Amino acid sequence: MSASSIPGRRRRLNKTQKLSVAGISAMAVAALSFSLVPANADPKPEAETPVSAAPVVLASAAGTPQVKAVQASIIEQHSTAEKLVKAADLAKAKKAAAAKAKAAEAAEVKARAEAKAKAKAAAKVRAKAVAERTAPQAASRSEARTPVYANNLDGWINQALDIMRAKGIPGSYDGLHRNIMRESTGNPNAVNGWDVNAQNGTPSCGLLQVIQPTFNAYHVAGTSSNIYDPVANITAAANYAADKYGSIDNVNSAY
Repeated sequence: MSASSIPGRRRRLNKTQKLSVAGISAMAVAALSFSLVPANADPKPEAETPVSAAPVVLASAAGTPQVKAVQASIIEQHSTAEKLVKAADLAKAKKAAAAKAKAAEAAEVKARAEAKAKAKAAAKVRAKAVAERTAPQAASRSEARTPVYANNLDGWINQALDIMRAKGIPGSYDGLHRNIMRESTGNPNAVNGWDVNAQNGTPSCGLLQVIQPTFNAYHVAGTSSNIYDPVANITAAANYAADKYGSIDNVNSAY
């Protein structure tokens, strides 16, 4: 139950209402005083004439035109004040609502940015974990795919053929083997010390009897720079034969 509904208890007035009542009372008294003094009264009478005191009735004065006008003015001012207060309260409420909405929007933007950053970090962690997990497997598969060549004539020829295929140099196992056996009988350290090349100071060396200038000119990148290295000697000779004869397979005698 509110305070205004309790029997015997007066409802409290707010500040605006108190000011309005006080103003009305003051203006009523002023108007009454004005009405008791005639407009054409002489401010300085020659002789004071005793005047019998008459009772003042505020109720009758309240109905005069002057008091009514004052009351109407005060009521209008009171209404205007209330409207201004309501407008100020409404503006304040709108400003607070706008600030609240702006803060909520900023919080949402921040939350989305944080969620995006967390998702990115989580994706990075997952990618790293996958990479760490698959790297050993990839390395194992790579090692498994890397052929192991025997350290003999068969292994040297097969290794040279893989390099030749990667470099686009033509030749077959049979063509290489046949020319190697004719030139050096499979000895990677064979040296011809009596032919014209030897007489000119550049003896033929290695499995396919290549002279140093030819080896240098047709050396295949990725192989040893040593002319006696079996694979380097084979690939350089096959590269030279491909340039001069189309392929080592087309060579059947000294070249």
